[in-house]
Amino acid sequence: MCHTVAVTERIDHTLRGSWTPVAGSLPPHALRWLRERIGLGDVRTPARAPQVPESLLSDPAKAALGEVVGPGYVRVDRDSRLGRAGGLSYVDLLRQRGDGGLAVPDAVVLPASPEQVVDVLKACVEHDVAVVPFGGGTSVVGGVTALRGDKAAVIALDLHRLDRLVSVDPVSRLAVLQAGLPAPRAERLLAAHGLTTGHVPQSYERATIGGFAATRSAGQASSGYGRFEDMVEGVRLATPVGEWRLGGAPASAAGPDLKRVVVGSEGVLGVITEVSLRVRPRPAVERYEGFVVDGWERGSAAVRRLAQRRVLADVTRLSDVDETAVSLALAGGWKTNALKAYLRARGVRRPCMLILGWHGASKAEVARRRAETLRGVRLVSLGKALGEAWRHGRFNGPRQRDALLGLGVCVETLETATHWSRVSELRAAVREALVDALGDCLVMCHISHAYETGASLYFTVLAARDAADPVGQWQVAKAAASEAITGLGTISHHHAVGTDHAPYLEAEVGGLGLDVLASVKRTLDPTGVLNPGKLLVGDFTRAGLASPGDR
Repeated sequence: MCHTVAVTERIDHTLRGSWTPVAGSLPPHALRWLRERIGLGDVRTPARAPQVPESLLSDPAKAALGEVVGPGYVRVDRDSRLGRAGGLSYVDLLRQRGDGGLAVPDAVVLPASPEQVVDVLKACVEHDVAVVPFGGGTSVVGGVTALRGDKAAVIALDLHRLDRLVSVDPVSRLAVLQAGLPAPRAERLLAAHGLTTGHVPQSYERATIGGFAATRSAGQASSGYGRFEDMVEGVRLATPVGEWRLGGAPASAAGPDLKRVVVGSEGVLGVITEVSLRVRPRPAVERYEGFVVDGWERGSAAVRRLAQRRVLADVTRLSDVDETAVSLALAGGWKTNALKAYLRARGVRRPCMLILGWHGASKAEVARRRAETLRGVRLVSLGKALGEAWRHGRFNGPRQRDALLGLGVCVETLETATHWSRVSELRAAVREALVDALGDCLVMCHISHAYETGASLYFTVLAARDAADPVGQWQVAKAAASEAITGLGTISHHHAVGTDHAPYLEAEVGGLGLDVLASVKRTLDPTGVLNPGKLLVGDFTRAGLASPGDR
């Protein structure tokens, strides 16, 4: 929709209310089409300054924190606090623009080392202050909302100064990175050693290494490089009761894998300060191509066969009929019309776009892998131009959202995953729930990640914004979609739990599962200062939960 943008700019991690300082724009033909399709009026929604309450951080608490990090790194001014108020979901952006109440931290604390993080947590326990770890602040599920819980105040613990590549072991292909390191800078530092993580999610421009670990992130090339949790060899965790280091071997049978408890814990069990990652040589050759399949069922079956034959491309993304139609309609022009005519001539009546991308050390390796992927699969090839266009615009989504927000559009995404036998059922259920809740809207879906046993579904929703209650409009729709997902798939494939999905976690992991998590939290965070209201709903301190199962 918007003009494509290369990832060359560094975006200030404290920018809230939009993805970039300058919003993108829609071409006139795209805006006309969108107005007709969802009944969008000719409206503009100028931002209003959000309300920022006075800081509740006491002078003794401020002094204690200043002794740890230095007085210049405990900030209570309005701009510093607003810059760490919430994540980057549609609702977060609305609140930053003056719609609805915004939870603002009472202070921002910026530690410079893992040791300082431990000392900050101990000071917060002593002074009854809640702690919200803050990296890139890209959560879209309320994961960094500044909730106090039952505490006297809440700080945003900004890890921006923990930005080092600590070490590289090229023989073992391991790298230790600090948690506050932004993903683009991490890749530049690793590139100097000829290495890469290969982890490129939609949030890549603004997300951090620690955030990837804390949320069990998945990237656009995870079919080839693995999910982020698959790369984690070790973690360094700061907790109110001390530091915990995990991981020291490529594989172990020394009891349960406790790294898996920490990775994905969303700052509720501790603050990840360093991550040891498996890294790989940077690819010398990348090839992206576009294909079309006739219909969702054929398309999803084709991706399933690739996954079960273990010949997925590193990037494998299948758009459904609706997402493909929207992409073609908004692209417009004679080339799009010619493409539609070509597809009709090839007998394609319900086109679903498939993007495949291969990485390798040489053209020969990429050619071999490409041949293995495409062997026996019936696809209509649209060539490298479409694949390269997708790659060039792969990070445009947030910019498009900025533009749509200014035009009065309710625009948001959600995701889930399920087994192959239920993929189409889940897609239909979520789509129906969203349409019932929003009325005249566009619901688009694509398979973003594929596995031998199933796939993730990523939905994008566009509707005319309800000016009277824009926050409530989406919250009702999101709740309807979450209810539809429950029992059919996971409440989150890669966005994490945060506040949005916490009410649905028990249905997925069971009451006993919540008790296990609560027991770990009581051990590591006995007074409950860490990220209140996320992942676990309710009072899980020793006083609040007398015994397992007693909720």
